[in-house]
Amino acid sequence: MKFPHLLTAAATFSLLIPVLSLAAAEKAELKEGDAAPKFTAKDDTGKDWKAEDVYGKKIVVIYFYPADLTGGCTKQACGFRDDMTGLKDKGIEVVGVSGDSVRNHQLFKKVHDLNFTLLADEDGSVAKAFDVPLRAGGEITRQIDGEDFVLKRGVTAERWTIIVDKEGKVARRYKVKDAAGDSQNILKAIAELQ
Repeated sequence: MKFPHLLTAAATFSLLIPVLSLAAAEKAELKEGDAAPKFTAKDDTGKDWKAEDVYGKKIVVIYFYPADLTGGCTKQACGFRDDMTGLKDKGIEVVGVSGDSVRNHQLFKKVHDLNFTLLADEDGSVAKAFDVPLRAGGEITRQIDGEDFVLKRGVTAERWTIIVDKEGKVARRYKVKDAAGDSQNILKAIAELQ
C-alpha cells in the first residue's frame, strides 16, 4: 500500500466526527421546547432534590439568583413567598438555586420565613445545565439574631428563571429584569401557557 498514513489519518478523522458533533450539541443553548435538564442537588435540609421526582407531575419554576441575604435576591424570594398560595393553587413547584451552601440557605429561609425549596449549587453544575451564566463566588457577612455569619458561595449565578411544563419541557426561559416582580411574571406566564 502506497499511502498508509492517509488511511490512518482518514480513520482518525472519521472517529473524531462523532466527538466533534457531540461537542457541538453540548454547546447548543437550551431553548424553549427542549427537554429540561435532569439534575440532583442538595436542598436546604441537606437532602437530595431530584428533578426527575417532579418533572412530569407538576409545573416546576426553577429560578437562579446570585446570593442569599442580598437586596434583589431577598426581594425576589419574598415575592415568591408572598405569592406561594397562588402558585401552589396552579400546581406549580418553585425552587430557588444559587451557589450558596445548604447552611446559607437555612439562614436565608429562617430570616425571611421562606416557604419553598432552595437548592445548593456550589459548583455551578445546575446553572451550567440550564445555560445560566456564572461568575466567581464570593462572601458576605450578615448579622442574624445578634450573631455575625460569613456566607460563602462557590459561584455567583446570573438571575434567570425557567418554567418546566408538565411534560418536562422548557416552557419559558428568561433573564429576570425585575427581581421583586418575578413571581407575578410567572403567574402571568402560566396563565398564557394554560
